[in-house]
Amino acid sequence: MKYQILPPVLAVCLLCGCSAEPAAVPESAEISAETVSAPAVSDLFAMDTYMNLKVWCSDGDSVLKEAAVLISGLEDTLSVTNPESDTSRINQNAGTPVEVSEDTVNLVQEAIKIGAESHGALDVTVYPVLKEWGFTTQEYQIPDNQTIQNLLDNVDYTKIQLDGNAVTIPEHVQIDFGSLAKGYTSDKLMQLFHEHGAESAIVSLGGNVQALGRKTDGSLWKVGIVNPFSPADNMCILEIENQAVITSGNYERYFTGEDGKNYWHIIDPKDGFPADNGLVSVTVIGESGLLCDALSTALFAEGTEQAITHYQNSDDFEMILVTEDGKILLSEALQDNFQNLSQMPVEVISHDGV
Repeated sequence: MKYQILPPVLAVCLLCGCSAEPAAVPESAEISAETVSAPAVSDLFAMDTYMNLKVWCSDGDSVLKEAAVLISGLEDTLSVTNPESDTSRINQNAGTPVEVSEDTVNLVQEAIKIGAESHGALDVTVYPVLKEWGFTTQEYQIPDNQTIQNLLDNVDYTKIQLDGNAVTIPEHVQIDFGSLAKGYTSDKLMQLFHEHGAESAIVSLGGNVQALGRKTDGSLWKVGIVNPFSPADNMCILEIENQAVITSGNYERYFTGEDGKNYWHIIDPKDGFPADNGLVSVTVIGESGLLCDALSTALFAEGTEQAITHYQNSDDFEMILVTEDGKILLSEALQDNFQNLSQMPVEVISHDGV
């Protein structure tokens, strides 16, 4: 069986030493920031994505060298494809406690927390299903229903046990932190920059944007969020400070099967198929990159009504939802910092309802 394979879309950024790469269109957000002083800038490829780091401080170049080491270390620790990572060691020793790093403990704790809050919409044990679809290997296929059902028997984040810094999963269960790792990494970068005295910094990790403070001229950062119906264009501009802006959408990584349907990488743990619950894009805004990263996946899988309920029961994030029928649902706290560039109507979501 043959499939039309479409590559993942990436964030727009200037890439040093990557002239062989084709021009890319935005994945979730594009940094737009004019400043009054020159930043130290680093472009690198890690965690299977292009990253752009900008920091304004007296020792910016040395800070960015530390940042590269930090990113590399987290990738080595968390990557499911690295046989020596914490993730792989947990998977390889299913049924046996595995001592892991503090970073892995933090991700396990957040995965369990958001898993519970989203009623399983975020489930890091869905990895075998994601792999069966080919999203981890780029060998795309549409699995048969029986195969998916067999794999779903072992999808359950509540089976993850954490005792101190020891993680245990049952046999036949596998985990992957792909829905949390980049958000956690941007949090760690903000912490590093702050420790070196920086008051202004911004990073784009494959489109996951997180900012420290404001721009050096005192104005807010401006982040463009992609139009899921026209990924080469921005749907809106959002002004932020000390926040992460992270988007998940059905236009990011997908393939088209011989049946003419698109199949994307955000899997619904309830049925093992790409989440198709009324949303085409979810952007989460908050102080924690880790939380925003996890929630962008969770809310997408939850679908429109459950995502709104999730928001109304929480107080630690804001969101922008785009529905499959072309509406923008905007949480109320964002109104003053939001500029709609599209023709889509905007509805404001309050904690009391639409």
